[in-house]
Amino acid sequence: MQDMQLFNDIDVQDQDLAKAAEIAVTDVLKVKKDEKVLIVTNPIGDVAEISYALYDAALKAGGKPVLMFQPVKNQMSFAADEVIGAIGSVPEVLISMSAEKLGKDKAAIVNPFKTADGKEIDNTFHYLMETKKTRSFWSPGVTKELFKKTVPIDYDRLKKEAAAVDDILTKADFVTITSPAGTDLKIGLKGRDAMLDNGDFSIPGEGGNLPAGETFISPELGTSNGRLVFDGSISLYNGDMLLDEPVDLQVVDGFVTTVKGGRGAGLLLETIELGEKNAVKFEAEGKIPAGTGAVYKKNARNLGELGIGLNPSAGIDGNMLGDEKAYRTIHIAIGSNYDEDAKALIHCDCLVKDPTVTAVYPDGTEHVFLDGGDLKI
Repeated sequence: MQDMQLFNDIDVQDQDLAKAAEIAVTDVLKVKKDEKVLIVTNPIGDVAEISYALYDAALKAGGKPVLMFQPVKNQMSFAADEVIGAIGSVPEVLISMSAEKLGKDKAAIVNPFKTADGKEIDNTFHYLMETKKTRSFWSPGVTKELFKKTVPIDYDRLKKEAAAVDDILTKADFVTITSPAGTDLKIGLKGRDAMLDNGDFSIPGEGGNLPAGETFISPELGTSNGRLVFDGSISLYNGDMLLDEPVDLQVVDGFVTTVKGGRGAGLLLETIELGEKNAVKFEAEGKIPAGTGAVYKKNARNLGELGIGLNPSAGIDGNMLGDEKAYRTIHIAIGSNYDEDAKALIHCDCLVKDPTVTAVYPDGTEHVFLDGGDLKI
């Protein structure tokens, strides 16, 4: 048997990074002997170095890793054809370690996959996850420090807390949200099932962010109403931003109608308007199906996600991958949702600090499960 050829043999790695990568491969993904592991990254410092460590960890676990590079992509970009082709080879494990985003699937957007129950999915990666043919984690915008800090955590605790919040959100008819910054919002949840990012991605069809640490749900379409004030950080089409002034939004029947505040508000509105403009442009260029431009444009203002942060090692530092996992926060996304029934070109996660969230069940009973940011489960 030939000796393993490791990146660590070329350039000795940070041992804390190597340990976090080992946890990701052996504890989170539970890579087994001879499994194909596709790692897609960019030729950018931190994500490349993390990918080298993941490659080595996968090799040591007995897997068959392949490391693939493409240029950096943002929310409006398409992934390289070669990347989509490699994903289409159906590796048992897929890791997206991107400086910004993996990129959209130009072929599947125009000709979506269809599942047995009739759901249309516009990305090969999402289709493989939906049909339980691969397992995965994705880490958009991750840094070495964030990876080292937030991956080695107590996953048993995370699983318990995530499952408890999942049960609350899935059973609720709606939630009400208030915050010290001024949020006063109602979000309907009827017919929606919550999803877990609990760090257990060991079976086909399971996946999520790494760092892990949230339970999230797609709001019931057309039901969100009230005032929404972001006071932590926001994600934009070309990166994330730590706010120094709140962003104040009005939400009517599920859609953002006004965005007010300082520089952050202006940049968020610019991102929303770019999502609207490019929806029309992409339809004209044949990049999205004919007749869908108006739908994609409208959904650039849709409330697409409610998420609850559950990672005890995460903080708020302007990197949304970690920020949205922080305790004492929720995040609400503007744009596309995870139930694939509100298609948009953008998905902008934005943070609310120290919220009070009350779940209201079909029988009228209430459960305040976040009280000023404190988890009450």
